Amino acid sequence: MKNYLEDMDKAFESKARLGIMSVLLVQEKVEFAKLRETLHLTDGNLASHLRALEEAAYLRVEKQFVDRKPNTTYAATSTGKQAFQQHLNALEKLILNNRSNFQPKKFNHEL
Repeated sequence: MKNYLEDMDKAFESKARLGIMSVLLVQEKVEFAKLRETLHLTDGNLASHLRALEEAAYLRVEKQFVDRKPNTTYAATSTGKQAFQQHLNALEKLILNNRSNFQPKKFNHEL
């Protein structure tokens, strides 16, 4: 039997990191504040997940000043996009290959 978990990337186990990468796959780059608002995360929580993805080389950070205010944007690297796509493919295979193995329980709603 295939071990589906082998094909999944540990870096994407967190729902916050799944959210970050999902946003970065459809947006070229995203500001920190927009990610925070979109994912409903605190500054500290978001920063720690972004740091982990940066250390894995899955995203790049660009810091600059806009009208004298610090502005930080994030973008997925090609390595990050590829790793995330492989992770999603592994999840899809797990679901599709096991769909027929499980039959949903039928509940009797009558009392």
